[in-house]
Amino acid sequence: MIGNSTKLLPARQRAVLLLALLKNHYPDAHCELNYSSPLELLIATILSAQCTDIRVNLVTPKLFAAFPDAEAYATGDLKKIEKLIHSTGFYHNKAKNIQDCCRLLLERHRGQVPRTLQELTALAGVGRKTANVVLGNIFEVNEGLVVDTHVSRLSQRLGLTRKKDPINIERVLMSLFPQEEWTLLAHLLIWHGRRRCTARNPDCKNCEVQHLCPQIGIG
Repeated sequence: MIGNSTKLLPARQRAVLLLALLKNHYPDAHCELNYSSPLELLIATILSAQCTDIRVNLVTPKLFAAFPDAEAYATGDLKKIEKLIHSTGFYHNKAKNIQDCCRLLLERHRGQVPRTLQELTALAGVGRKTANVVLGNIFEVNEGLVVDTHVSRLSQRLGLTRKKDPINIERVLMSLFPQEEWTLLAHLLIWHGRRRCTARNPDCKNCEVQHLCPQIGIG
């Protein structure tokens, strides 16, 4: 039987055990945004800022049908984009970022989504999180690690880091886990955060990794 001593293991040792357990419990963990191309994932991830994946997935079918490529967004009616994405929140800024982003894709990348973190983060509305989502899920490039609200929350609760800034959290997690696992790790933490370790009422009693968790910030 595993005792409470596992909660006191150094973060690096707990990280190894944590990754194995989460892989076992969430073998199908994946990005829950719906997409069929690099551009669609890029747009969906921009829309997901301060919005649920469920809501984004309700919006994107009509959006993707109306704007099938970067040129369509770049030259299209901004008001139409706003109308289609209205329910995702902050639709004025998101619509402008999408259009400006696609104009830059045309100007710099012949309308194609680039494959490096530096090129992606140079686009309008694209930060490190969005860039890492695209790189990891489309191009299988683990140049960085996605840190959203779930990853941030679980990283602190699980005692992997005391950092609160996403950039610093990303650096710590990158130092604890193998690079080839960075994309999957983010999915695993997000799935666990949505299904078990929720923000307000975490289900600690039934948690699959409870014996590894110091439950920092809970209770």
